[in-house]
Amino acid sequence: MNVTVFGATGAIGALTVDELLERGHAVTAYIRNPAKVPDRWAGAVSVVVGQIEDATAIDTVVAGSDVVVSALGPSMDRHATGLPLVEGTGHILAAMRRHGVTRYIGHGTPSILDPRERPTLQTRLIRFLGRTFLPRAYAELIGMTDLVMQARVRWTIVRFTAPKDTPKRDALRVGSYGQNSIGFAISRADIAAFTASQVVDDTYLDAAPAISN
Repeated sequence: MNVTVFGATGAIGALTVDELLERGHAVTAYIRNPAKVPDRWAGAVSVVVGQIEDATAIDTVVAGSDVVVSALGPSMDRHATGLPLVEGTGHILAAMRRHGVTRYIGHGTPSILDPRERPTLQTRLIRFLGRTFLPRAYAELIGMTDLVMQARVRWTIVRFTAPKDTPKRDALRVGSYGQNSIGFAISRADIAAFTASQVVDDTYLDAAPAISN
């Protein structure tokens, strides 16, 4: 597959690019800061530098893709303002419509429910903490996911709570809150591997699987 990755140099995004390459996909990474591009990507990844607010650049990088993967995550800086990732996600989805790209894989929070779920104590707690202590970041996560779920694309939103810099375990709990036992902690490497696997897996089309170690 030709996969365009947004947020490609973030902690999870970079690992996701590595996983996609290991699976034989052709990867285009849309990045803001070229200084963050790992040396290991040389000759293997097509890198495009641009801002998330640049609709023209986003349109160009989405053209020719089979799948869009978004590893974008909001800034946790309490001084940050605005909702740039919501705007950027709108540009991504608009470009997908123009170029007939129908597959979107992104990341989200358990504050957002899968359409088949009901709130649980765990999801209510995570939502309360987000809204109370990181309201701007929470608004970005909700706004991005709402746009995707309402768009005419085949989407998968991978939800997780507490990513850790621990080794990949390849042993995941995957499912829905209220139906399956989902924990809090998960390694970023496992998030990346699961995200990359969705490129050719139709199990969670138009769904928001929750994952944990």
